[in-house]
Amino acid sequence: MRRVESDFVSGGLKCAGWLYLPEVKKPPVVVMAHGFAAERSFQLTAFAERFCREGMAVFLFDYRHFGDSEGRPRNLVSVKKQLEDWRNALKHVRSLEEVDGERIALWGTSFSGGHVLVTAAQDQNVSAVVAQVPFVDGLATASLLGLRFIIKAAFHGAADTLASLFGRVHHVPVVADPDRFAVMNTPGSKDGYLSLIPEGSSWKNECPARILLSIPFYRPVRYAPRIKCPVLIVYAEKDTLIPPRAVRKTASKIRNVKVIGFDVGHFDVYFDPVFSETTKIETEFLKENLQEKRS
Repeated sequence: MRRVESDFVSGGLKCAGWLYLPEVKKPPVVVMAHGFAAERSFQLTAFAERFCREGMAVFLFDYRHFGDSEGRPRNLVSVKKQLEDWRNALKHVRSLEEVDGERIALWGTSFSGGHVLVTAAQDQNVSAVVAQVPFVDGLATASLLGLRFIIKAAFHGAADTLASLFGRVHHVPVVADPDRFAVMNTPGSKDGYLSLIPEGSSWKNECPARILLSIPFYRPVRYAPRIKCPVLIVYAEKDTLIPPRAVRKTASKIRNVKVIGFDVGHFDVYFDPVFSETTKIETEFLKENLQEKRS
């Protein structure tokens, strides 16, 4: 297994990518990106290495405005831009000589778990999708967080939108304890999120607040009926950020889906013992659905 730099351009800016290559000629490839305001180095390398050891190439990238990618303001979360980054990442991967561009799976977690569902609905040439603890319905998440949170979110989002007209940014924390406002401030979110960040990271716990005005209207569930490829959904029964009921509802709208729930919290899937269980299931699913096509 080896890892090489493999960048691409999206919206005129560089998106940084790592291409993991197994000792296999023309392997299938899994395209991966992280969840809300996160970078590719935040524990996703463990998933990439696991899949690569099983003979699959992996393309793991940072969105614009994050990590080693270009874009300002930093840590800007934009649904529109990130979905465009996914489309351009797919275009890039299909151009690579080292991999089989006709056998591509999408892998997303949390916020990107919603992105991969939308992308698969829009790109019928994807072979398979893994959506892990996926964000599926902004309205359902907003209702889970409550009216007080929604009012504060609207205030901060409006403040940043106004600030952006003058070239300025109004930030909010990405994660915080329940007694402080943040995009994610449910019990366990702060410790869970921060546990993903590697030592020495320069990442800052803040993002432009304008995304808070978009989240309630981002509903990957509406795209679910249009997905034709096999989908694996792994969700957390004790998730305090994404209602498990909303995930099951989304799954019911996908024609070819396998759904597995674990009695754990949102961030437990990134670490053992749940990590070993989930990656075993995900690896088997990916290998089954990325088999070489026979004529």
